[in-house]
Amino acid sequence: MTKSELIQRIAELNPHLYLRDTEEIVNTIFEEISAALERGDRVELRGFGTFSVKNRKARQGRNPRTGEKVFVEAKSVPFFKTGKGLHDRLNPEQA
Repeated sequence: MTKSELIQRIAELNPHLYLRDTEEIVNTIFEEISAALERGDRVELRGFGTFSVKNRKARQGRNPRTGEKVFVEAKSVPFFKTGKGLHDRLNPEQA
């Protein structure tokens, strides 16, 4: 599902909202999640999952084509862990 498909689906489920309002709501939610991660905060959506940032240390890597050693700088990467509710919906036989 793309962002525009998500906006369209939410608009269909909420006919009392204008499409432009639905788009603004979705954009605001994504922007707030991004801003929180940028600040180093966690974002927890109960039953869905948790967004957080993991810091990777600098390391010595290898170019797979040439075998040459390369230095990989330290970086921050976004991380998502599914919540119990979402996990149970995806794996109903394990519930």
